[in-house]
Order: sequence, then structure tokens, then C-alpha cells
Amino acid sequence: MPVQPAADSVKIAARNETAGDLMSPPVGVFGPQMTVAETVEQLRELTRAAFITYCYVTDPAGKLLGLVVMRDMLLARPEARLEEIMLRDVFALPETMPLADALKEALVRHFPVYPVVDGHGVLKGLIRGERLFAERAIEISAQAGAMVGVEKEERLSTPLKRSLLLRHPWLQVNLVTAFVAAAVVGVFEDTLAQLVILAVFLPVMAGQSGNTGCQALAVALRGMTLGDLKPGTERALVMKEGMLGFFNGLFVGISAGLGMFVYATMQGEANAWLMGLVALTAMVASCVISGLAGALIPLTLKRLGADPATASSIFLTTASDVASMGIFLSLATVLLL
Repeated sequence: MPVQPAADSVKIAARNETAGDLMSPPVGVFGPQMTVAETVEQLRELTRAAFITYCYVTDPAGKLLGLVVMRDMLLARPEARLEEIMLRDVFALPETMPLADALKEALVRHFPVYPVVDGHGVLKGLIRGERLFAERAIEISAQAGAMVGVEKEERLSTPLKRSLLLRHPWLQVNLVTAFVAAAVVGVFEDTLAQLVILAVFLPVMAGQSGNTGCQALAVALRGMTLGDLKPGTERALVMKEGMLGFFNGLFVGISAGLGMFVYATMQGEANAWLMGLVALTAMVASCVISGLAGALIPLTLKRLGADPATASSIFLTTASDVASMGIFLSLATVLLL
């Protein structure tokens, strides 16, 4: 069976949604009463035009009964019938199975070929394993663009107007969320005016908490994509990311607190040690919140029926910025002024 070119796979990924859309016509299909000798004779001709991995056994109505592995056929007696040597418990993809579910099945099983059947078990076609894995690679690679508003339907050949329509709405959403973060800083304008040194550490707070959230988001999205995130495991994911946020925030916060203490001392601030404590506490709290947000945001979007990869990073950035700068400046206002 000829393997589809990579370009064809890209087109398929953009327009197909079920396993039936990827299948090719079945080849190597035989009746259960055929002998090994008769099957081998037919295979001599069939293999000249197609790549055959398994022999599929069907009844007169086309219902899949089993498959024969080539090794078993080579070791069998020439007069043995296929029904005697076939594997009866055959895994098959339903023709109407969503492509995403078919990809997950392929990831678990790693079979070279998957038969596709209809609702009555009739063999309708075959899908080669490498083609499904090619679809998986395309799906995963599309997430990087989707997370910043570049939809997976967009290609290099996409017209300018179409690309603009796909990307621009998310940039508007991002602008609104940026105003939210800016408003938080505006609330503490008096604090920053009296303690200008705090402005130096705002990017540090936002950057570290943002990175913590992005790590949690990457793990959550990978789990969804690869099928590792099973129903009922969401709570464990959120708890783990919250704990990781705490410990990462603590270790990074110690370094940030020392940095704040040294810088404040150099600037002649009277409460340098208290400023260091503020930086440490704010870092821990903001990293915990960012870790929780990185896990909860894609889970929430998925539950609401939205694509988690499309908008998660936009909302995560807002949550991280608001948490890091808001907590940092709030503690500074309460403890230092």
C-alpha cells in the first residue's frame, strides 16, 4: 500500500475528523475456507501492486472475522485453512471514530496497520500506523501556533485576509487582558512612587510566575493531547502543580529575596531585610497561583467546550501578571508603608 506524501497528510489533518476519512481500500482480504497455499498464490500477485502486512479474513458479507500474521502463514501447513491459523480477537477502528480518539488508540498499541469497520463489523478499509502517527505529529505541532492565536488551519499558503481573521481576534482579547494587568499596577501607583525600587523587581516577579504557569500548562496540554489525562485524574494534576509551584517559588524566592536585600542595601533603604521578605513571600504565593492556573485554565476551557490550546496562554499570562504584581505590591504597601 503506497504511503501518502507528507503534503497530503497536512491537507488531511486540516479537513478530516474521523478514522473513516483516513482509510484506504482494504487489500489482502480472503475467505476463511481458503488454504494457506491458495492464499500465498494470490499474494504473489497482490504484493506487486500493494504493501500487505496482514491477511484479513472475512465472511461472505464482508464482516471481519480475524487476521493472519505472515509469520504464522509461513509456518503453517500448505493445506491448512485460514480460519485455523487466524487471530480472532482483532482490534479494529470504528469507521465513525473521531480522529483524535483514533490517534490515541494508535499511540497505545503501535500496530503497523489498523482495520476500519462499520457499525456491523464489516471491513471498510485500512489505515497504516505511520499515517496515524503523522497525523499525531501534525496535531501536536499545531498547538504551538494555536496557543498564541495562530489556528492550526493556517498554512504558509493561507491568504492574507484569512490569516488576519484567524489571528486578530485573539490579539484583541490579549489587549484587554493586558489592560487588566496594567490596572493592577495603577492601583499601587502611590506605593511605586514612594518605593521606586519595587519597579525594578516587577518584571522578575512576572517572569518567574509566568514561567511556572507555562510549565504547568505544557504538562496539562500534553496530557490532553496524548490521552494521559484520564477522567478523574484532574484533581491530582492540579494538586501536583500547586505543590510544584510552592517549592519552585520557595527556592526561586530565596534567591529573589536575597537579591532584593542586597539591592535595597546598596540603595540605602532602611528596611532592606523586610523588602527581601516581601519578595520571597510574593514569589512563593504567585508561583503557587500560576501553577494552579496553568492546570486549571485548560481544564476549564475543555469543560466549557473550547479548545484549550487556543486561548490558554492568553488567560494564563493575565493570571500570572495579576497574581505576581498584585501580591508583591500589596505586601509592600502593607508592610513597608
